[in-house]
Amino acid sequence: MYTPTNGNAECITLKFINKCCIFSSCTPCNSFISTSSIMAHQYPSSYSLLSRLIITPCFFIFLLFPLSSISSFHVIFTSASAPTIAISKVEQDQETLALLTWKVSLDNQTQVLLSSWFGRNPCHHWFGVACHKSGSVSDLNLQSCGLRGTLQNLNFSSLPNLLTLNLTNNSLHGTIPTNIGNLKNLTILHLYENELSGSIPQEIGLLKSLDDLELSFNSLTGPIPPSIGNLRNLTTLLLAENKLSGSIPQEIGLLRALNDLQLSTNNLTGPIPPSIGNLRNLTTLYLHTNKLSGFIPQEIGLLRSLNDLALSNNNLMGPIPHSISNLRNLTSLVLGHNKLSGALPLEMNNITHLEFLQLYENNFIGQLPDEICLGRALVNFTAFGNHFTGPIPKSLKNCTSLFRIRLERNQLTGDIAESFGVYPNLNYMDLSSNNFYGELSEKWGQCHKLTHLNISNNNISGAIPPQLGRATQLQRLDLSSNHLSGKIPKELGMLPLLFELLLTNNDLAGSIPLKLGKLADLQTLDLASNNLSGQIPKQIGNLWKLSSLNLSGNRFMDSIPDEIGKLLHLWSLDLSQNILTGEIPSLLGELRYLETLNLSHNQLSGTIPHTFDDLISLTSADISYNQLEGPLPKIKAFAPFEAFRNNKGLCGNNVTHLKPCSPKKATKFSVLIILLLIVSTLLFLFAFIIGIYFLVQKLRKKTTKSTLEAADVKDLFAIWGHDGELLYEHIIQGTDNFSSKNCISTGGYGTVYKAELPNGRVVAVKKLHYSSDQDGGDMDDFKAFKSEIHALTQIRHRNIVKLYGFSSFAENSFLIYEFMEKGSLRNILSNDEETAEKLDWIVRLNIVEGVAKALSYMHHD
Repeated sequence: MYTPTNGNAECITLKFINKCCIFSSCTPCNSFISTSSIMAHQYPSSYSLLSRLIITPCFFIFLLFPLSSISSFHVIFTSASAPTIAISKVEQDQETLALLTWKVSLDNQTQVLLSSWFGRNPCHHWFGVACHKSGSVSDLNLQSCGLRGTLQNLNFSSLPNLLTLNLTNNSLHGTIPTNIGNLKNLTILHLYENELSGSIPQEIGLLKSLDDLELSFNSLTGPIPPSIGNLRNLTTLLLAENKLSGSIPQEIGLLRALNDLQLSTNNLTGPIPPSIGNLRNLTTLYLHTNKLSGFIPQEIGLLRSLNDLALSNNNLMGPIPHSISNLRNLTSLVLGHNKLSGALPLEMNNITHLEFLQLYENNFIGQLPDEICLGRALVNFTAFGNHFTGPIPKSLKNCTSLFRIRLERNQLTGDIAESFGVYPNLNYMDLSSNNFYGELSEKWGQCHKLTHLNISNNNISGAIPPQLGRATQLQRLDLSSNHLSGKIPKELGMLPLLFELLLTNNDLAGSIPLKLGKLADLQTLDLASNNLSGQIPKQIGNLWKLSSLNLSGNRFMDSIPDEIGKLLHLWSLDLSQNILTGEIPSLLGELRYLETLNLSHNQLSGTIPHTFDDLISLTSADISYNQLEGPLPKIKAFAPFEAFRNNKGLCGNNVTHLKPCSPKKATKFSVLIILLLIVSTLLFLFAFIIGIYFLVQKLRKKTTKSTLEAADVKDLFAIWGHDGELLYEHIIQGTDNFSSKNCISTGGYGTVYKAELPNGRVVAVKKLHYSSDQDGGDMDDFKAFKSEIHALTQIRHRNIVKLYGFSSFAENSFLIYEFMEKGSLRNILSNDEETAEKLDWIVRLNIVEGVAKALSYMHHD
């Protein structure tokens, strides 16, 4: 696309004609047409009157030039009343120019969307364009196309035969051009859901053929122009969701063909004009969410065709006119949030097709219409925030069509069980803040679609019916501030979608059912001000979505469970006025979102966990009337005196009413505690080691003594770590029954043999010689044998041969020693001169020293 930069009109014209010399085959042509023709809008300061006079004739000369290359083309025709005579080329070219000029004024993305807009014939496959049989543009339908731009460059004067203009749901901004009044044949004008601003032009009243005018969901301001009364063919007028101000013009009553009038959600003021009663064909009248005042006119009763009447969210006052009973076809009556007063007219019982009746937030008195659901069609009945008295209408008990009912904040009375029935479609029920009495019916469990049940602030008594657990769609249950008694039914734990359970301020007793820990979606649990007792169940820690927990004003005992510290989404925790003991769990300091904490009026003790210093979100805290001590957390929530009063020994630096904490004393005390722990631990270890030592010594002596005593009374072979009887046989076999060929040496008390055991180990066996003296020689020899055993078992020295074991059998008593492979020292010195010569004096000196040390050990150590 060529974009000029110098503003030279003549140059632009030349380039335009040069580029588009072959119109039918040059697809960029439309871009150049658009660029050249819109330059006056883009660069107004660069164009003189002479320049415009040059461009315009050149452009029309080009458009009128015959194109022989086009043999046929497709046209979209409309069947609406329109010119039947083919329009001239000039008129068609004017339409083309108007549309292309508007196209290039839109943003680039929109131009891409309208890429089919090229050539001289809008009826030839132009997106969103339809034409009369005459070849003139009849419809421009670009709804929800993402258009961005304004309407200022759309020359409505060049589109005289346009019937439909639908630019709904785009991003058009700016004002509605005044030349829109040139669309004399326009029947449908849809500009809603855009970003249009400014006022509705008076010229809108020139569109006398208009049937449907929809300008809702914009930012239009100013008054509704009285000229709108000229649109006598208008059947639909939608001006809702704008910023229109001023009063509703009386001229609105001239639109007698009107079926649908929606002026809601604006800033309209003043009264509803009585002339509105002239709109006898009206089926929908929406005037809600404005600033209308005054009375509802009696003339409203003349709108006998009316189906939907919405006057809510205004400043209307006075009673509902009796003439409203004429609206027999009414299905929706919305009068909420006004200043209406008085009793409802009895004639309202005649409106039997009502599906939606909303009377909320007014000053109505008296009783509700008894036959309000006579037609069995009522779906939504909302009358909260009034002064209604008396019983519930009888027709409501069997009104099975009910989906939503809100009667809270009135003075209604009656037995709750008798006033309501079973509602298979009921989704929402709020009867709070009335004077209902009696017991809750188990029939509520049969409302399987019920998601919200609020009967708080009444005089309901008796137990909570377990059948409520069958209403499995229940999400919010509020039975607080009644006189309910008994236990909390465990069946409430079977409501998987429940996110709010409010049972506060009743006479409920017993413990919290453990099954409540299965309510994984629960966000609010309020059981305050009852007579509940026992421990706070640890299963509360499973309610990981919980944001508010209030168990105050009960008789819960024992400590606060650590599991509460796992409720990471908790922002409000109230456990005050119970009998809780023990220390505050340090895990509560992990509740980073906690804003409100109340642990007052309990019997909590110990220090406040240092983790509380990290509760940066905490804005309100109360730990008063406990037995807490130690430093106060260093956050603002604990600063007020009321937050910590009446405790045992709290301290805090720069805190009014508290003594300062002493870091030095606290440090010395801590060090002393640590030292005492260390010393006591060392003393315990020392005593333990000494005790083990003496125990081992005692056991060793006892073992030695018992061994020797056993040798006195029976034959025994003992060797450390082995079976004595089995090893005795091995010794006999190893010495070949003490054969002389295995003899090593002979001494005064016995003979020494060499024995090889089955495992390959070689030992020396000293067999005892018993004396032949009958006068006690045997006994002396045995004593000597016993003494040697006793001495050797106590010896542990490197220069003394080790004793492995002994045998005291009558026929064979012997000692088992470590085998010395080179024999005895005596043999080496006396029998073998060659070997003896190898023992030089240094070796002999070492031998003497070793023997001396062994003798010294035996006699002294």
